Amino acid sequence: MSTPLDTIEILIRWLGAAGTAVTLAVILRGLARSLTRPHGRAVGRANQMLRLPTYILISIGYFSLWYLLWKSIPISLSPAARVVALVLGALLLFPGLGLVLWGRLVLGKMYNVSSALGAQLYADQKLITRGPFAVVRHPMYVRIIAATVGGLLIYRTWSLVFALTSFGLVTRARQEERALAAEFGQQWTDYCQQVPGWIPHFWKRGG
Repeated sequence: MSTPLDTIEILIRWLGAAGTAVTLAVILRGLARSLTRPHGRAVGRANQMLRLPTYILISIGYFSLWYLLWKSIPISLSPAARVVALVLGALLLFPGLGLVLWGRLVLGKMYNVSSALGAQLYADQKLITRGPFAVVRHPMYVRIIAATVGGLLIYRTWSLVFALTSFGLVTRARQEERALAAEFGQQWTDYCQQVPGWIPHFWKRGG
């Protein structure tokens, strides 16, 4: 017999799934557009890895593994622990998804695809430093990690453990920074001196 906590947990899981689906759809639409725009500077193996056929094959393999690993982690939580997990998970997942969408919208036509093996800029690349990018250089990656941790607390499946260990977001960020540094030179250097990569300088803003 289900309890009120079971009902709340199911509701949060459905809302999380809907929010994730919307966010993923927006991101995939942007990625599809990025692959058809005139390309500019590339670093690493971007020219080989970021072609449409390669990207489709990688995506199919990744989501196939995600599907196969969608199995509950064998852990038993007390009702109190489940409440804590749901609250913390929701506080990480939903704002995280919202801020990922915000970053995507702020980037607009500059949103591009990258990988841990290389990054590609556009022929008309511009350096975006407003919105969440005025706080940290990689706001979308920070929020993807936060949202994934939140999802792990809510769903407690092996798929999300796999996601946390396979994103390679730090390596991707380094590839992107290499390309941006080569493209924008002193402008990029000045931006890096003012804006941290991952953790906001709250103490500077308050002082």
